[in-house]
Amino acid sequence: MKASLFYLPSAGSRTEIEAGMAGMRPELYQRMLAELSEQIRMADDLGYDSVSFTEHHFHIEGFEVSNNPVLLDLYFAMQTKRIRVGQLGIVLPAANPIRVAEDIAMLDHMTGGRANAGFARGYQRRWVDIMAQQTHGVSGALPHQHDAIDAANRAAFEENFQIIKKCWTQEMLTHDGQFWKVPAGETPWTLDTTAKYGKGVENGILKAVGVVPKPLQKPHPPVFLPFASSENSIRWAAKEGVTAILPAMLPVYENHLYDVYAEVSGRPRGHGTGLLRDVIIADTDEEAMALWRDSGQFSGRAWFEPFGFRRGMQDPKTGSFLTPEEAVREGYILAGTVDTVIRGVEANMKRQNVDWIFCYTYNSLIQHAKLMKSIERFYTEVMPRFG
Repeated sequence: MKASLFYLPSAGSRTEIEAGMAGMRPELYQRMLAELSEQIRMADDLGYDSVSFTEHHFHIEGFEVSNNPVLLDLYFAMQTKRIRVGQLGIVLPAANPIRVAEDIAMLDHMTGGRANAGFARGYQRRWVDIMAQQTHGVSGALPHQHDAIDAANRAAFEENFQIIKKCWTQEMLTHDGQFWKVPAGETPWTLDTTAKYGKGVENGILKAVGVVPKPLQKPHPPVFLPFASSENSIRWAAKEGVTAILPAMLPVYENHLYDVYAEVSGRPRGHGTGLLRDVIIADTDEEAMALWRDSGQFSGRAWFEPFGFRRGMQDPKTGSFLTPEEAVREGYILAGTVDTVIRGVEANMKRQNVDWIFCYTYNSLIQHAKLMKSIERFYTEVMPRFG
């Protein structure tokens, strides 16, 4: 099992966020970059496989101030030697897929082949509706909803992914889809230089384009899907050979998804999948849970539960949720001493062996020195039991 750091980078502590408009404060963003740099350089030295960032826009509240994960990837890659860098993920329905393919290919070259790629569908309508407004009525789609908005979002996501794969793997790109056409129409192109040194033109009309550069990794960087909780998403990931990362979900939900991925991919159950977990290690269980309440619980209640992200932890029969203590015991929250966290990882592995664990790393919401120690202890004291 590989360990990766996952950041929804916060600008500000709980106190600073509760004071309001933390995302607007440049000094908090500067502090965030400095602390992340130190954490990721240490993770590089320790041996963590990768680090990834989300994409969101307009987050004046201070949560997830991460509008360009590829830029963050490059920034931290330039400070490190071996750790892979990725996105979890770029929101494809709100993106130009050719630009995405170009950006990640450039990142791959600039990092010497250390780029990962991660693509998401986008659920926050405040920004997806604005950024995707020129894409034929695509909007953000809430998790667990299946309606016309969800269908349009999924169609745009899947078409954009196919275009990105073509950009990376085919010499010349043509596409005739619902949302994109390449070329866009009858485009005249009579440049003599293209006739001599290029291709894609017939009788003075553009017929195809070549997207460059191609990625350094062949056929392309590894691709990840965060954070899959529906059968449709799991089927798509398994069919495309994409690693699916599952959020915390009760067995009644996740067992079916593991079965579907294995059936569609033809791989052993658990292979091609990973887990997302809050990871906080401290000297005592009590200290770790206090840190979690000001980070994982605080941001969960303020920012994620309103979008439906906790539904996978709700018992379908009783409607009840596990207590935080029960969630720690079952490994849905990895917070406590080293021994407590080891038992939590063991509980997960008993339910299902997976290839990856993505450590939700609450920068700014946990004091930097304490988070540095937690990141170090997880890799040096917990992971040797599972590596």
